[in-house]
Amino acid sequence: MSFQAYLDAVEDKTGKTPQELVHLATERSYGADTKAGEIVDWLKTDFRIGRGHAMAIVHVIKNGPAIGDKHVGSTGSHRDESNVLRLDGKAMRT
Repeated sequence: MSFQAYLDAVEDKTGKTPQELVHLATERSYGADTKAGEIVDWLKTDFRIGRGHAMAIVHVIKNGPAIGDKHVGSTGSHRDESNVLRLDGKAMRT
């Protein structure tokens, strides 16, 4: 599953775009210095998101939308189209 697919699955489950979740995290003062476990616990409690999907959101909360080039343009199941994740929601890509 690509990184973007993880974010899309979170959107499907929560009804919130990744950007909306980042905004909610910011309101809770979560950011680059927040321990991942604290954010994971919040996502699990408030949104019933599992650890793997929560860690995708943790990444964008702590690091922004940029990801490494390792899987960009590859042919594997983890490939992403770009090294910048779309946080604005699936509807914005149609």
